[in-house]
Amino acid sequence: MNLRDLQYLIAVAEKRHFGKAAEACHVTQPTLSGQIKRLEEQLGVAVFERTNRSVAPTPVGAEIIKHARLALEQAEMIEGLAQAHRDPLAGPLRLGVIPTLSPYLMPSVLTPLQASCPRMRLVLSEEVTETLVERLRTHEIDAALLATETDDHELATIPLFDEPFWVAYPLGHPLHDLDRVMERDLESVDLLLLTDGHCLRDQALALCSTTVPPGDGTQADLRASSLETLLNLVAAGFGCTLMPALAVRGPWLTDMGILARTIAARTAKRTIGLVYRHSFPRGAAIHALASVIVLNLPNTVTPLYRA
Repeated sequence: MNLRDLQYLIAVAEKRHFGKAAEACHVTQPTLSGQIKRLEEQLGVAVFERTNRSVAPTPVGAEIIKHARLALEQAEMIEGLAQAHRDPLAGPLRLGVIPTLSPYLMPSVLTPLQASCPRMRLVLSEEVTETLVERLRTHEIDAALLATETDDHELATIPLFDEPFWVAYPLGHPLHDLDRVMERDLESVDLLLLTDGHCLRDQALALCSTTVPPGDGTQADLRASSLETLLNLVAAGFGCTLMPALAVRGPWLTDMGILARTIAARTAKRTIGLVYRHSFPRGAAIHALASVIVLNLPNTVTPLYRA
C-alpha cells in the first residue's frame, strides 16, 4: 500500500465513478481499477460496492477511506514542514475567498504580493463561507478570507480589517431625501438580498432587523447570486441593497443610475479575517499575506492588523 493507492481510493469515493476518478488522477481507468482491486485483495475486504450504474463505499470501505484521508493529510504536513524549513514564503499558497470580497480586494493584492513574495504562488478559489470552511478542514486549501467567525478549535483567525456597509438605491428613492441614513431607515425599504449561503445575506438581515417572507412572487422574493446582479436589480428600480465598502467603486454606480451612501450605525460593518489551520506549518506565509493585504487597503475600510 502506498500514498498513490490512497489517492485512488479517495478519488473514487468522491467521484463515485471509476472513469472520472481516473481522469482526476491523470491515469487510465484500467490502471486505477486494477490498483484498487489489488488493494482490496491485499486487505481482504471490498472497499467499494460496484453496480452497473454506481460505485459506493461499503461500510468498512467508508472507514478505510476516512483513515486514507488522514494518512494523506499527515503526508502533506510532512511535506509542508520540510517546505517551511527551507523557505516558508516559497511555493503555492491555496487561498479561498468569499464572492462578495474576492473581485474587489484581490486585484489590488496580487501585484504587491508578487513583488513582496516573488517565490510564493497564490492559488485562488472563490466559494461561499460554508464550503471554504469545510475545504480548510479537509486540507484542500491553506487559508480563507472570511467575513464571519468560526467556532472550530482547529482554525485560527487573524482579523484584518473592518469593512463598512453602504446602502445602494436607485435615483428618486425615498432614502435620497434623508440627511443621514440610519439603521432604522432600512427596516421599511424593499431590501434585495443575495441567495442563501452568502454571509452578506445574513449580515444584511441582522442589520435591518427583518425577515424575508417565503417566495410568493412579490418584490421581496427577488434574490441574486452576485452583487452585480443585485445592483442591476437596484438600477431597474426593484429596491435597494447593502454593499460592502470595497465594492463601491466610484462613478460606475452613478452611470447605472444608482446612488450609494454610508449608514450611520456602528453595527453597519463586517470584519474580514484570514482563517487558517493551527497546524499549518507555513505561518510566515500567512502573516506575509496578511501584511500585504492591509498595506494595500483603501481608506474606506479600517485596518485591524499591524503589518
